[in-house]
Amino acid sequence: MTATIIDGKAHALALRTRTAAHVAAFRDATGRAPGLAVVLVGEDPASSVYVRSKGKATREAGMESFEHRLPADTDADALLALVRRLNVDPTVDGILVQLPLPKHIDAEAVLLAIDPDKDVDGFHPVNAGRLAIGAEGFVPCTPLGCLMLLRDIHPSLSGMEAVVVGRSNIVGKPMAQLLLQQSCTVTVVHSRTRDVAAHCRAADIVVAAVGIPHFIKGDWIKPGATVIDVGINRTETGLVGDVDFAAAKDVAGAITPVPGGVGPMTIACLIRNTYISACRREGVSVAS
Repeated sequence: MTATIIDGKAHALALRTRTAAHVAAFRDATGRAPGLAVVLVGEDPASSVYVRSKGKATREAGMESFEHRLPADTDADALLALVRRLNVDPTVDGILVQLPLPKHIDAEAVLLAIDPDKDVDGFHPVNAGRLAIGAEGFVPCTPLGCLMLLRDIHPSLSGMEAVVVGRSNIVGKPMAQLLLQQSCTVTVVHSRTRDVAAHCRAADIVVAAVGIPHFIKGDWIKPGATVIDVGINRTETGLVGDVDFAAAKDVAGAITPVPGGVGPMTIACLIRNTYISACRREGVSVAS
């Protein structure tokens, strides 16, 4: 068996194209474009690349991109003051503070300061709570993108056995919540799980988000299972995922590559979340 390779780039392009069309209709209806404010503190190389990518995608979708680049020695009070200004700025529908922040700034305090209704990253505890109870809010972009890829392979996920490898607040926990909402039977495994391989071998769906190169071996995959690899790990041979792709693709039914799988969907979902925020704030119907 050779797995179907899930083309995240193609899926992301399609989502961004649809969103751009919806943004054009929004502008016609309201006389303004949705606005996304991205805040970068310091010059972390990876973060700088992400911010540039997000800005480019925002503008390509017909939205306003507001970039705030602050020096690394910016203090917490100055950053919190900026967040408060963005919270009340009527041109800003989404606020994203790029992580990681410098060590002298309490990232949790900054994230808590963001208006939950502009928290298009979906990291605020209010949005985490909304997701947990199935209320309207914002879902973190990476797990949301994973779900979209899964739904393309399996239009109905009901009754499927799913394993999420990793329990982070950014990916693992919200991914489990999304799969539960789709009526999957969900197991979350982590560093203290006694036999991760056994859980994976029983799963119809494996979502790997542990941040360890090639942690998931090919013989851990159930024949025909769908594998979503969230990991992006830099090694001497280049970027690799949390799954041993070369081995897993000969067992799985479908699998995401790294790069080119989940990554592009994250930015596409951020753009979609910003459009949704603008619609909610203006009382405009959200196009699907």
